[in-house]
Amino acid sequence: MENMKLFITSNFADFFMKLLGAIVIFIIGKFIINNLMALVHKAMYKRKTDPMVHSFAVSCLRSLSYVILVIITASVVGIQMTSLVAVLGAATFAVGLALQGSLSNFAGGVLILIFKPFEIGHYIEAAGYLGTVEGIQIFYTILNTPDNKRVIIPNGELSNNSVINYSKNDKRRVDINFGISYGDDFKRAISFLNDIAQSHEKVLKDDPITIRVKELGDSSVNITYRVWCKTADYWTVYFDSIEKAKEVFDREKIEIPFPQMDVHFNPKDVQN
Repeated sequence: MENMKLFITSNFADFFMKLLGAIVIFIIGKFIINNLMALVHKAMYKRKTDPMVHSFAVSCLRSLSYVILVIITASVVGIQMTSLVAVLGAATFAVGLALQGSLSNFAGGVLILIFKPFEIGHYIEAAGYLGTVEGIQIFYTILNTPDNKRVIIPNGELSNNSVINYSKNDKRRVDINFGISYGDDFKRAISFLNDIAQSHEKVLKDDPITIRVKELGDSSVNITYRVWCKTADYWTVYFDSIEKAKEVFDREKIEIPFPQMDVHFNPKDVQN
């Protein structure tokens, strides 16, 4: 009985020391990984690495480092490496089946990195969201919306669906429709809109400026206003053009009609 107590006490003390050592190694390893990631960040920043590659590579390296740290910690506790590898293999297979979506997201991240449909800092529309790309992780891409919401989109969804990139090209066309009354001279309205386009400093004058009657609507003559500008100036040109058009139309007494419908009653039908 005494020998069994001694055996249990001895083994417990040995296991406790190994567990304590594993905890210490894990804490030290975590500290080393954090510092290593900081060094990698700094090195990539100095080399002016592509931000997409930077973000994705650091995310992969961090995950791999923690996997290695867990294996080392397990071996210190006394878990046999052959057994651990077998367990990890079986677990990887099982997890792989359960996490096919995550593997698809990883593959999607690799495709995004290779083909670069968008980059960090680009303003895109994807999965029903509009926002600026803040980061590209192993499994997810992070968007920041104009109203400062953080959106996490799986890479698999981005790589397999349509993505509208508003920042890829250096210039964009501003399209605005203006409606005027049928009683007003549409040629005067076109002339005023042309003056607005020509006088705006951010409108690119070397590109086509198109201001024409687009359609005869139910209650208005609709004029399309199309000008080109640098991508960064899009919203400035858009809002300025609308505000200046409203000012000019009010000053020149050009009516912007409300939607309306003329209804005619037959007196005989009303009496019946």
